[in-house]
Amino acid sequence: MELIGSTLTATYARPKTSHFLPAISTMASSYRNTQPILAMNPSANQWRTNSYYKSSSSIPTPSSIQRENLDLVRAKTMYNPSNRSTLTTRYTPDDWYKSNQSNYRESESSRKSAERLRRDTIRLMQDREQLTRRTQESTSKNIGERLNDIVFWRSELSHEIDNMVTEIAALTEVKRRLERALAETEGPLQVSQECLYHREKRMSIDLVHDDVERDLIKEVEVIKSCQERMRRHLDRAIAQLASNRATQHELERDMSDKMTAQRIDDRCHRLRNTSDGIGYCRGIDRLDPSLSLPDSWSKFTDDNILHSQSERAASHKLRDEIEILLNATSNEMWNQFNNVNVAFTNRISETADTKNSLQTHLAKTLQEIFQTEMLIESLKKALRDKESPLKVAQTRLEERTRRPNIELCRDNPHHRLVGEVREIEDTIHKLRERLMEAENTLQTLVKTKVTLEHDLSIKANSLFLDQEKCMSMRKSFPSMPRLVGYT
Repeated sequence: MELIGSTLTATYARPKTSHFLPAISTMASSYRNTQPILAMNPSANQWRTNSYYKSSSSIPTPSSIQRENLDLVRAKTMYNPSNRSTLTTRYTPDDWYKSNQSNYRESESSRKSAERLRRDTIRLMQDREQLTRRTQESTSKNIGERLNDIVFWRSELSHEIDNMVTEIAALTEVKRRLERALAETEGPLQVSQECLYHREKRMSIDLVHDDVERDLIKEVEVIKSCQERMRRHLDRAIAQLASNRATQHELERDMSDKMTAQRIDDRCHRLRNTSDGIGYCRGIDRLDPSLSLPDSWSKFTDDNILHSQSERAASHKLRDEIEILLNATSNEMWNQFNNVNVAFTNRISETADTKNSLQTHLAKTLQEIFQTEMLIESLKKALRDKESPLKVAQTRLEERTRRPNIELCRDNPHHRLVGEVREIEDTIHKLRERLMEAENTLQTLVKTKVTLEHDLSIKANSLFLDQEKCMSMRKSFPSMPRLVGYT
């Protein structure tokens, strides 16, 4: 005990502990605050002086510090006679009686509150037990309904995945056929380009832009156009296959998530209050790991299925377009191939006819050259034959110029000899002119012969290129099934 002070009649001391009275119960609910009592009976504080509350009203400190300050004030009061003379008494009997009555009322109120609390608690426990059981049954029912929804969407996803796998296999087969058909066009394109290359070896006048060349150029353009369309559709098929596989992956991932969710919910649906493996998970109800709502959950799978259906529809449409393209391109290439062959046949026939005509003309020209050469020889012989008559006539005139005197007259023999010389000279002149014409004609015939022979060689070269080089290569054109991708 710690000594506080003493008066003339009593000595005051306080225990070492911080409480004035010991606790009457070990339960936390038995401890109450004594301040409300003072608040309920303000008259009990009227007898205290202002100096008694001076430290507590002026300095807001904790309760322990307040009690120490209060003890200090009391000690000062006890030891100070002037202050002690002002305090006649601490409590009145009326205060004591009111305090007892207040304790009685509080005890009765506490008992009634405890009884009411007990009855309400028992009823609450019964109601909550029924509510918990109903909630658990409702939760199990909801989990079962959720399992049914998951099973339904799993079946839809499984059906859609099977359809997508079938569509991917069909599109892959069409893509493979398109690749083979594209590879088959390389041969005809090379043949057409080789034909154009060989026909560039034609010589002179035969190097013409004829129907064969136009059709060959058109065939090259047709094949390249078909290849370009095939490549575009092949790129689309590759992109569509990638989209199909991505969609299949999304469906399979959704399917895997559904299987995991079904396994978890099925395990949760089979859990009971007596099941093994149950335990407390503090704060789990405050966590919200969900990323979706029921509507968005079903809409997500429905959107995946709708997206897969749209991708399958696009894939099916692309397969139809590729089938149409394969048939159209094969028909175009075959038609142009036949047109080129017809043009080659016509050109070869025309060239052969021209060659035969040239050979005929060459034979006639050779015959004419032979006759012209014979004519030239005849003209030369005729000229040689006119030399002697001319010599005779000129010799006669020269001899008659030697006649003496009056005998040198211009008689009829003289006039006839002069006429004979002039006539023979005129004949020789005309024969020489005709000889020159014959020689010129012979030169023309020889040039014609050379031209015909050169033209014949050109025609023979053209025939060799068209008939032997080009047409022999064009026999290896792919068949219709190979052009549409079938082996």
